[in-house]
Amino acid sequence: MSLYVQSTNRECEILTDEIKHIIEGFPRNTEENDEQVDAESGTARRGRNQRTRRRNNCPDSYSIVGRGFLAPTIINETKTKLSEEEYELLKSGPRFIYNDPKTASRRRATELAILKRKIELRFFEKKVSPGRSVELFIAELNVILQKLHDTSITSTRQHYQKKSNEYMEKTEAYQCLGVNDPLPNLIERTNKYLLDLRLAHWITQKQYELLCVKPSEAKLAHLYYLPKTHKPGTPLRSIVSGLKHPTIKISTYLDQLLRPLFDRIGLKTTTTSGFEVMKQVYEWSTTNLRKETLLCTIDVVDLYTMIPQTEGVLAIKKMLDYLELKQIGGLKIETIIRLSRFVMKNNSFLYEGQYYHQIREGAMGSPLTLTIANCYMFFFERNIVKQITNAGGLYLRYIDDMFIIINWPERHLNKQIGQWNTLDSNIQLKAQAGQSINFLDIYVENINADLFTKVYHKPSYEPYYLPFNSVHPVHMKKNIPFAMFLRAIRYCSTFKAFLDEREDLRMALLLNKYPGKFIDNQFNRVLKKCNITQSLTSNNYNTI
Repeated sequence: MSLYVQSTNRECEILTDEIKHIIEGFPRNTEENDEQVDAESGTARRGRNQRTRRRNNCPDSYSIVGRGFLAPTIINETKTKLSEEEYELLKSGPRFIYNDPKTASRRRATELAILKRKIELRFFEKKVSPGRSVELFIAELNVILQKLHDTSITSTRQHYQKKSNEYMEKTEAYQCLGVNDPLPNLIERTNKYLLDLRLAHWITQKQYELLCVKPSEAKLAHLYYLPKTHKPGTPLRSIVSGLKHPTIKISTYLDQLLRPLFDRIGLKTTTTSGFEVMKQVYEWSTTNLRKETLLCTIDVVDLYTMIPQTEGVLAIKKMLDYLELKQIGGLKIETIIRLSRFVMKNNSFLYEGQYYHQIREGAMGSPLTLTIANCYMFFFERNIVKQITNAGGLYLRYIDDMFIIINWPERHLNKQIGQWNTLDSNIQLKAQAGQSINFLDIYVENINADLFTKVYHKPSYEPYYLPFNSVHPVHMKKNIPFAMFLRAIRYCSTFKAFLDEREDLRMALLLNKYPGKFIDNQFNRVLKKCNITQSLTSNNYNTI
């Protein structure tokens, strides 16, 4: 911009000199004879014509003819020789000339400020306040729509409020505190508790600074529900979102210490993916599968909200004793138990304008809650695992879902499940047993001592994936068909099941604008990963 100002000033000076010279060329004494006037004016005219011709022959000069009407003057104060293309670029004006960083920064700040005002105006027009919490924004909606298969289930807010009240009454996990905000008191108690631990040398200064709460950053959690559309009656799953809750730092820190320990003790009885289940099931079936072999899945009802808080913390203590540990990450076992109890006892949240305190288990959404639930289930299931293992069966669990395959009569299995339901009054089991079951994303069936497996899709499944024309990175779009094709090959035990799954996936991807060639390339990637060098057919599918 400074260059443009200089060029404009220089152009003004040149034009001023030309005008002054022209004025000076006029005769000053009007009484002079005509011959003298003609001679002087002719001389001035010849001088001006010569200057004009010189400017016309030099298009890169300061003249208006050379640079074009309204084009800026180009002043080269350096020793660098510019090419014609560079001159032409400079003639385009200041918008094509890079500014210095300070000028560019000021321009960006101005443009962003204008954009911010436009966005705020748009929010104002739509009557939306971006600073409000998700819970308050959803509270303004009169109707909640759920997409379920080809139909839409419309439920009023009052209907979901009724279900919420029924859920709270059934679990007895929440205590209403009214309209008094517990956040300030919770922040004060959290920092005081950490300070007491620091002064007693239970934690270090570094740990204290890491875990203490800044009042300006803390925010109370809020409760919302996710409808389980794949289950009859569409029950609700409660989620307490507390990313800025006063105890979230302590919860995250403890979870990072304790979760690897649980992964160690639960290695043989827990699973994290359907592929792990498939490998263990096929390994077991090679020597144990019979025609009468039963498949069973068991669901733990409301696991997160049914475990008492004291028993949940004791489960952590049992795990640490089981591993014979005295300290973890520089923390004594007693310090870990104290901090875990503080997290479990101080879960508060906002829901529908009322404040609540959770009095059973932990908030589903808090990092430590999952580890405590897993530890509690680990010690609950030990007798079940022992029974299944002694009978030659296979037992696996994914959080609150159990999987059993065993050579028991169905009546005996149902009797045992009834007995397991009496082991702990806090744990309620719902079982489904037979020759075929669904577990995670796997369908498993025993067909005359021959195991048939394929990919399982819930009834609420819809073929909606990340659209190909979205602005997401390409590697994300590649991973979607790659992962789905890989799952199809791993899960499908017959060539027909694989073909059906592959064609369904191809159709779903095409509906989401994925090019056919792009889909084929990802399928070929899967074949390469599985070291498959020949075309798949019904004859070689089970041998590859």
